[in-house]
Amino acid sequence: MARGLAIAADGGLAGANQHGSDRGGQRAAFMYTLIVTAKLNDVDPQAWLADVLARIADMPQHRLDELLPWNWCPTHAVMPVARAA
Repeated sequence: MARGLAIAADGGLAGANQHGSDRGGQRAAFMYTLIVTAKLNDVDPQAWLADVLARIADMPQHRLDELLPWNWCPTHAVMPVARAA
């Protein structure tokens, strides 16, 4: 699971751009946005991203909204396994 990121005093992501490019900071912010959006929709970010990346190339453009976290239904391959009590 992804760890939380620190927000710097200036509103940026702490450590995201101290030794890299602005582009790296933008990428980190984009990925953080995806992860938080999934969490806010009660979706496991790792399972969602893995499933979306596996399915997106074969998905018709008019059905891409099905892959958004609030519409997403996982495929059987990524369904969590029930744990024994």
